[in-house]
Amino acid sequence: MIQANEYAARRHRLFGMMEEHSAALLFGGVAKIASADEEAPFEINRNFYYLTGIDQQGSVLMLIKNEGEEKEYLFVLPFDRKKERWYGKRLTPEQAAGTSGIRNVLLTTSLQGKINTLLDPNMREYGDLSTLYLDLDREIKIDDATSTRIYKEDILRRYPHIQIMDIYPAITQLRLHKSVHEIAEMRAAITTTKNALMSTWNILRPDIREFELADEFLHAVNDDNQYQGLAFPTIMASGIHATCLHYPTPLGVVGPNDLVLMDLGARYHYYNADVTRTVPANGRYSPEQRTAYEIVLRCNELVARYAKPGITIRELNRITTNYLAEECVKAGFLKNKEDISEYFFHSVSHLIGLDTHDPYLTPVDRSYNDLPLEAGMIISDEPGLYMEDRGIGIRIEDDLLITETGCEVLTKDIIKDPDQIETFLASRKK
Repeated sequence: MIQANEYAARRHRLFGMMEEHSAALLFGGVAKIASADEEAPFEINRNFYYLTGIDQQGSVLMLIKNEGEEKEYLFVLPFDRKKERWYGKRLTPEQAAGTSGIRNVLLTTSLQGKINTLLDPNMREYGDLSTLYLDLDREIKIDDATSTRIYKEDILRRYPHIQIMDIYPAITQLRLHKSVHEIAEMRAAITTTKNALMSTWNILRPDIREFELADEFLHAVNDDNQYQGLAFPTIMASGIHATCLHYPTPLGVVGPNDLVLMDLGARYHYYNADVTRTVPANGRYSPEQRTAYEIVLRCNELVARYAKPGITIRELNRITTNYLAEECVKAGFLKNKEDISEYFFHSVSHLIGLDTHDPYLTPVDRSYNDLPLEAGMIISDEPGLYMEDRGIGIRIEDDLLITETGCEVLTKDIIKDPDQIETFLASRKK
């Protein structure tokens, strides 16, 4: 588990990216309405969590940088016996301080007063401040009816002398490079993913329903990671369903000659594994399936050989597309290389971490295609072929840790060699 001193170090680095005479407000968020009086399961804002380790809605972080000083305050919900009897215990200020390493922990009932002393030019408790940073990512809700983007407009009306800046880009830059402890969390998520995937393969058979396989994975994950759940909704797609990239409705019956594409992952302390394997329902790949599978497998291995500091995801995409096109023409799947977009139509890679698709904000947009990879980044490696005309969908996905000289395949222990997969499926107890 990540300790308080690491959260403190992250905040210190963020202070170094803030302007002088500035402050930042970051909100943990609140649960969103699902329907009527039902709330969706609460998910902490990952940027807030990255800086505090606090996983409780309604929490707020305040950072102040002025006149050479760095001050930090954490606000948590006050004790409310009635609500605790309904919804469970809240963090005490002492618990929040121990987790985050922030000594000044106050109750949210005092938040607005503290903001007034911070921003009101007649009070100036912290000197003359000219800039307030907010996380202006989409859908960060402060309360039922207010997002940070709406809050920005309210601040500008009340304190017109304050300039509002988006702190999202700075935090996502910090999140690019994973610490030793973050990598350990990723390894734990991957180990759980492997164990649960093997459990899922144990029940794989023709005539089983896709959702039965997805349910088995979910149950096995929660048994292994103490109910921390999935990194994302499992994609369990058999036969032609696997030619849909994000197949959403696992209601189909697995056919006797189907391949089953399993795109899935566990999470551990919010760090996410993202793995895909494609296996034969009857235990053996047909000749055509094996030919296509081995093309994807060799491409997956090729990407891992090229993934190293300095290369960009755009370059990895170009390598992937060229290789798949050439091999599909050689195998007779395509007549022309230019037609590869019929079979491969997504990026081969994305960043992974606290989000399954970890964000990175360039000055132009949220793209990371042209970002040169650096040691400490974790990316996916996921080539695929989606051959709707042949009823075959294949994707093989690994998680790569970029090192000083190349990469480490973090998911190397999750078998993907077709002979090894067939051997495993044949060895299961009937």
